[in-house]
Amino acid sequence: MVERSSELSTQERAGKAFPVSWDQFHRDCRALTWRLNEVGPFEAVVAITRGGLVPAAIVARELGIRIIDTICVASYDHTKQGDLKVLKGVSEETAKLGDGTGKRLLIVDDLVDTGKTGRLVRAMLPDAHFAAVYAKPKGRALVDTFITEVSQDTWIFFPWDTALSFQPPIRDGAA
Repeated sequence: MVERSSELSTQERAGKAFPVSWDQFHRDCRALTWRLNEVGPFEAVVAITRGGLVPAAIVARELGIRIIDTICVASYDHTKQGDLKVLKGVSEETAKLGDGTGKRLLIVDDLVDTGKTGRLVRAMLPDAHFAAVYAKPKGRALVDTFITEVSQDTWIFFPWDTALSFQPPIRDGAA
């Protein structure tokens, strides 16, 4: 992502806006789970925070997985992507379940974008199955399973980042 001024409007920052409702996100997570059900079984889900927390909870519920851990990585604020910082890795207990390489572990994230976070997490758990709800072209090769591909210049507005408000029609200049 290109660093942009925080003074730009949300519409200007967005490129192609792709708003996702709670209902749509839940449907997409369930669709992801249908695909993952054919790949498992998995012993634990590892959510990449913060975006992976909601899909990881839905996937874990649908697959009947009770162990959920996190890899906490900071890279985004609401306008730009910066340097990656690992705030927390998986617990020792979860790493043991995956033989230290990630076998039988399922990594879940909401989106794979440029692939920076994906490469970092893959290095930590190289044998884990990596799933994302949405994928952009630059990061798509890093995930094993995803549901929807969007263009690189699309900004996804996740339901936890938005509030209900009027959106102008596309024909009136909305992206």
